[in-house]
Amino acid sequence: MTENNDLFENDTQQEYKELEQNNTELNEPLENETNSSESTMNYLYRDNFGVKSDFNIQQTSSPQKKRYVAIIALLILIFMMISALTVYCIYTDIQDGSVAFIERNNIEVDNIPLELYNKPESDKDIKYVDDNGKYTTEGLAEYIRPQIVEIYTYNSSAPEVVIASGSGVIISEDGYIVTNTHVLSGDVYAGEDDKSMIPDKYVVNTYNDKQYEAVIIGRDAKTDIAVIKIEAAKLPTAVLGNSDKTVLGEQVVAIGNPAGLTGSITNGIVSGLNRKIRADSTGFEMDCIQTNAAISPGNSGGALVNMYGQVIGITSSKYVNSSYEGLGFAITINEAKPIIEELISNGYIGGRVRIGITFYPTDIEYARSLFKERYGRDLPLKLEGLWITDISDECDVSNTELKADDFILTVNGKKVCNYDNMNAAIEGLKGGDTVKAECARIDDDMNISYFEVEFKLMEDTSGNF
Repeated sequence: MTENNDLFENDTQQEYKELEQNNTELNEPLENETNSSESTMNYLYRDNFGVKSDFNIQQTSSPQKKRYVAIIALLILIFMMISALTVYCIYTDIQDGSVAFIERNNIEVDNIPLELYNKPESDKDIKYVDDNGKYTTEGLAEYIRPQIVEIYTYNSSAPEVVIASGSGVIISEDGYIVTNTHVLSGDVYAGEDDKSMIPDKYVVNTYNDKQYEAVIIGRDAKTDIAVIKIEAAKLPTAVLGNSDKTVLGEQVVAIGNPAGLTGSITNGIVSGLNRKIRADSTGFEMDCIQTNAAISPGNSGGALVNMYGQVIGITSSKYVNSSYEGLGFAITINEAKPIIEELISNGYIGGRVRIGITFYPTDIEYARSLFKERYGRDLPLKLEGLWITDISDECDVSNTELKADDFILTVNGKKVCNYDNMNAAIEGLKGGDTVKAECARIDDDMNISYFEVEFKLMEDTSGNF
């Protein structure tokens, strides 16, 4: 057993010497290291496990270096392609006009003359009116514009200040013009202490820039129709059409002077017929034509015209409703005609009676909101009626105990909550007739008391409602 161990030790020592000798050789460069033509360095080394390896670095044919060169070449190619594409896109945008960044200081730009061309000669042969008397839009604008005027209202205490403006339609050669009542009233409420906002001077401008001072012949606030007159002769006169013959979908044109823009034309169609629309200011209902032609406040008093050049309606911005946003209405000429004629003959609409009160109808939200704001509570059902805001001193009702802030609940036994109820209650009566009214009053403690009044109606020749 000892011999075997000695043998093993001898072999180990011998092997160790050989390894030591080989390790010394590894630390020395091989002879072919000096061979510069091959440009190769060979090293023999021993790793940690005693394995001898041969590690050669070929500088001229390394696969890894070839891979690096290929990647760099590919990146350069991609960059060049992207640059070329960018230049192409910029050039195309410049040609299309979507990019313009010429530095005029660096690039000389030629002057390019722009040519103006007349319409084709064949356009002269286009008729503005056909054999049936129907106009094109261009022909209608040329024909109807001289028949429409501008109206401006002033107060003599401040003659340079325009209170209101609107439009009018010439209905006779000697200067009768139909318009809206609210145009003449200034469309404002002026109290006793603000006379400067009540118009007393009316100026008419015609299409050929002539100016005339006008006088009021008659006006009716209930229907919002008025007639004025200027001293002139041989004026172009509008042709009044039969609005009962108007059909749904028919082409129409609205003409007026919105915001002082003289002779503005908007076209559209008849969107609805026999529309019963209430005036904003009075609540009175009139038969109207509905149209999608734009009608703005300056169009008030202007004309709605069919394609035969006939006036079939008087436009009014007052015949609107919050539910009808974007829609326009014109009082039918058939309904306006008898009112116009009576205003010219009498200066007012006969058969009208006047109570002499101004009120809020309590069936509208505004009145209810105002009551809650003033009294801090909802309007009681017992007070549904006419909430009086003013009483005219010249009417018989001022001789009763009724006063502002009182309520009228019934008239001649009929419940009244709005303008229509009141008209129905006094229908058929005339000036001098007596009516009875049940009234209510609320005190500071919210106590309600009731009383009756009796008064005479007054014939209304004022033109007010």
